[in-house]
Amino acid sequence: MNEKLIVSTSPHVHANSSVRTVMVDVLIALVPALAAGAYFFGLRALVLTAVTALSAVAAEYGWQRLLKKPVTVRDGSALVTGVLLAMNVPPTFPYWMAVIGAVFAVVIVKQFFGGLGKNVVNPALAARAFLLASWPGAMTTWTVDGVSAATALGILKEGGQSLPSVADLFVGHVGGCLGETSVLALLIGAGWLFWRRVITPEIPVVYIATTGLLTWLLGREGFLTGNGLYEIFAGGLFLGAIFMATDYVTSPMTVKGRILFAFGCGVITALIRLYGSYPEGVSFAILIMNLVTPLIDRAVKPRRFGEVSSRG
Repeated sequence: MNEKLIVSTSPHVHANSSVRTVMVDVLIALVPALAAGAYFFGLRALVLTAVTALSAVAAEYGWQRLLKKPVTVRDGSALVTGVLLAMNVPPTFPYWMAVIGAVFAVVIVKQFFGGLGKNVVNPALAARAFLLASWPGAMTTWTVDGVSAATALGILKEGGQSLPSVADLFVGHVGGCLGETSVLALLIGAGWLFWRRVITPEIPVVYIATTGLLTWLLGREGFLTGNGLYEIFAGGLFLGAIFMATDYVTSPMTVKGRILFAFGCGVITALIRLYGSYPEGVSFAILIMNLVTPLIDRAVKPRRFGEVSSRG
């Protein structure tokens, strides 16, 4: 018998998806948010996105060529990183700062750790945190109809009364980062990702629900004084929960692990919003839980087939 039995590691079921097809689906899902950004903030939103995306691709290509490594820009991951970074900065953000952020995301956060699949935290969010620490003024300057305005979370943090309506938050006619303002556009993108089975609902649903529940329970004025619905629509919660927290590389592998991960993101987000000096907590919550992901995977790893129980 000449045939050999070949034993290999999982997965053993072939799927038609690849890194490139997943990235294309993510880009398609981001189109509604990008269109909403262009509608509310003008064509500069599109130019800023193009600058950031092309800078990310160029940074990956240049770095890999410099080190004589295989060039992987065709997989689309650098392009997605650049677009997501653009979604996380104000529409008036200077182009040269956006270029630096894109290079930081791709080279420092991704390539320094070995490239796609080996980064410890989400590159776009790490770059956002880097830009916020480097140029806080530029990262917190918001406009609505060309006029400087505070975000809804900023108004809440300062105890102001002239809040945008829930309808404005849902549609997107508010100040904020380029891709986070329109919940409607983000939900359309989420529908595409769910339909294409690129992401599963555990992380977005648990993350958003936890944040809403805790902000309602703890409240900004005391126990049970919060408006959970308003809190989940304000800021970048939907953008983070749908597009960043679900990153394959930096989120847990099991369903139970993803639920714990999302719950942790929700708790940290709520605590930062309610008790921290910074009005938003999504980016920092996801980055912190990215670092906890290996511990979650170790704690909830499934039992191997054929494993004998240690109980007598």
